[in-house]
Amino acid sequence: VQLQASGGGLVQAGGSLRLSCAASGRIFSSNTVAWFRQAQGKEREFVASIRWSGNSPSYADSVKGRFTISRDIAKSTVVLQANSPKSEDTAVYYCATRANWKLEYGYWGQGTLVTVSS
Repeated sequence: VQLQASGGGLVQAGGSLRLSCAASGRIFSSNTVAWFRQAQGKEREFVASIRWSGNSPSYADSVKGRFTISRDIAKSTVVLQANSPKSEDTAVYYCATRANWKLEYGYWGQGTLVTVSS
């Protein structure tokens, strides 16, 4: 499995940003694909996740109501739409996937930097 994250950049607070995670290889519909982020000097944290089938979205409390995770079936990607970003959303964002029966994410994409300017 290979994951390719893209879409990071500089965005103004209150604007919007769209991150994409392109996946290739053998991914089952039951796989979970997630976005994590790591701000400078902080530990990596969970942002959102969704089944590869497009079901069961889940969000961290810090982004609930502002971020939306979805599956673009045609493009084999998982999209994270970030609306009204805040300065505290500034971080390197990573996508990852795990099999449904595993607890740990075994495949990770490279990070994409999101900088939110106030």
